[in-house]
This record gives sequence, structure tokens and C-alpha cells, in this order.
Amino acid sequence: MVGTGRQAVNANLKNGFLKLDNCRVIAVNDVDSWRMSNAEKIINSAYSTSSKKYKGVKQYDDYRDLIANKDVDAVMISTVDHWHAPATIDAALAGKHVSMEKAFTVAPSWGKAVVEAVKKTGVANRLDSEFRSLRKFNRAVELVHNKVIGDLVSVEVGVPGELNGSALGSQETMPVPKELNYDMWLGPAFPAPYTLHRVHDPGTINSRPGWLRISDYCNGMITNWGAHLNDIALWGMKKEYENPVTVEGTGTFDKGIWNTISSFDLDYTFADGMKLKYMIDVPFVKFIGNDGWVRIEYPNKLTASSNSILNYATDKNEISLENTLTDKADFLQSIETGKPTMEPLEVGYNVYLLTMMGLISITLGTKLTWNQKAGQFVGDNAANAMLTRSFREKWLNKNVIDWMNKFQQYSLK
Repeated sequence: MVGTGRQAVNANLKNGFLKLDNCRVIAVNDVDSWRMSNAEKIINSAYSTSSKKYKGVKQYDDYRDLIANKDVDAVMISTVDHWHAPATIDAALAGKHVSMEKAFTVAPSWGKAVVEAVKKTGVANRLDSEFRSLRKFNRAVELVHNKVIGDLVSVEVGVPGELNGSALGSQETMPVPKELNYDMWLGPAFPAPYTLHRVHDPGTINSRPGWLRISDYCNGMITNWGAHLNDIALWGMKKEYENPVTVEGTGTFDKGIWNTISSFDLDYTFADGMKLKYMIDVPFVKFIGNDGWVRIEYPNKLTASSNSILNYATDKNEISLENTLTDKADFLQSIETGKPTMEPLEVGYNVYLLTMMGLISITLGTKLTWNQKAGQFVGDNAANAMLTRSFREKWLNKNVIDWMNKFQQYSLK
């Protein structure tokens, strides 16, 4: 476990790997020693009540030393978003199978580097979104793929706005908590003085961290919840490896230390003319066909234009997604069988790129055209420059080279 905060403990451990018999959690890492010790206690407690032979959890202050442990076969990356790419690339280069939390990363060029790393090494890989495993969501996709609503015409996607109030202004510099390695937490981000609402609340994992609203560490809700809902949309559209050709929209940004996008309304068009509308709303996906529509609102509200669509009985010769594995079980199955996961990192990156295309369009206030073959916007240097983060990429590239040399003995042929 690389990262042991709220998502790691509640979703990835307690409701994930600790419930599965075909894996064993043996190592944890976090830049916050309190969080790391808390995760260790939870894991040891869970295994002490089972029949498994267990020798306890080993703690690592530096995730790269965890990855170098020959007994570790796979890693779960649950860090701050701006650490996703470096940690995932390091893991892949060390030959470790890797599941990575959403949102994918903080810059498309970093995401592209992640995809290249897992392809080069051939490790099992997955973006850790559980939404494909939620029955009402895959039921909606099942109805679309079986053309119960006819030919798909357009899709609408909504994600919730920020959950904890208004934007936060500038903050006073504070002393760094003794349990936090703040320099390592910042890592590839720009240097910045420590203040509580930049990082996370000390001594707890249950509060929402401030970094989720700071663009140096996270792109905001547009990529965060967008990773879940737009993955379902592209899955239903059968465009998991396809980018839209145009995007335009409007939005607003918070000001102060919390400065991510706070509202948006986006319109995408694909090469075949299919439309995707993406906005701040309740979390939902609506598939609109020429014979009706089906809509799923998180967590399990499924509606349709007619009861006949909702009550449709899937034929044995049609697509059925009823027995879809959980996200964690899917990752482990990929390790065991060598078959791809339900959401490989390449697909997760494509979802992320879609959301970032929208963010860039709103930031620049212009309609953008995308060339999928070239992997860039057409005739817009400003937009293409926003696909990278040059300062951070220099750091990333240097560290990848340094640690690739360290892990050479473990990397796959």
C-alpha cells in the first residue's frame, strides 16, 4: 500500500484487499507516519482474526524502498494525485503489478508516461474506479450495448460540486506536524509553505483533505469524480480508446489557496458525430438513443424512458454484465491470468485526457479541435503547452532515470 489515507484505508483496504483471500498485504508506506501506523494496525488486526499465516506489516518511509522489496508482487497507489505518475512508473519499472487511484495524474504528458511504462514492462495494471462493478451502472451499459434504447445518439454526464463549502482564501504559514515528511509530500510539486488546508488534517483519515482543491496537486472535481462517470460514459459509447475531435464550454474557478475549477458545462463531439455533455450536477450518466434513454444516478437510481427498458430481460446470446467482478478482484485476476483488467491504465488515461481537454478549453476560453493521431490540439500552441508541466516533468524524468537504475535487477524483460 503506497499511501494510507482516507481512500486507501476505507475503500482499498477495509472494503477491498482485506476481504479477498487470494492476496496478502505485507507492506505500507506514507509520508505521514501516523497514517502509516494506523494502516498497519488495521491490517494486522484483520489478519490476526483469520487463518492466514501472517508475519505482520513492514513500514516504509520511502515508497521506493517498499517497491524494492522482492516479496512485494503488486502495489496499490493511493497517494496525492501529483504523486500518482511517479509512483506508478517506478512500480512498473520494478516489475510490480500496479493499481492506481483516480484521478489519473495532474498533467496529460505525465499520464502518457504512465501508459508507456506499463506497456513497456507488461505488468498487470488498472485504474482503481469501482463504478464498473456497481450493478446499476453496468446494467445501464448492458442495456446500451444490447441496443435496448436503439442506436446511441448522445450521452450526458454530471458530477457533484465541491462538498465542503466555499473557496478558501490565503492561509498563514504553520509549523509542519512532526509526523509529516512535508518535503516528500510536496515531491514534484512547486515548493510551498506548509499550512493545514494545503495537506490533510493530522491524526485522522476521515476528513476531506485540502489538496483536493489545489491545482498544484489535483485538477479538481472535473477529473476526480469525472474519472468515475466519464469512464462509464465512454464504456457505454464504446469509445474507451477514442478522443473527441472538438470541445468547448464555460466554467468558473475558485480563488485563493483553493483554486480548482468550481463549475463547468462542456460539450464534446466525436468523429462520428456522437455528442457528450459534461457538467456539474448530481452524479449521473444518461445514455440517449433513437428508441429511448436510460439514466443511472449514483449510487443506484436507474431510470429509463419506459418500463419496458428497465424490465428488459437479457437473452443468453446478448451481453450480460451481471457477474462483473469488484475492482480489486479484477486486478488480482489480471495478475493471476495475464489477461487485461476491466479498466487498464490506458483506458483510465483516455478518460482523464477527455476531462483535461475540457479543463484546458475553459481555461483558455476557446473551442478546441483535437488530432488523435498527433496527440495534440490543432493550431493552438497555448492549449498544447497546457498538456505538460515542464518544471515537474524535469523532476519526474530525472527521478525515473535514477530509480530505473536502482530497480533494474527487478524489472521485467
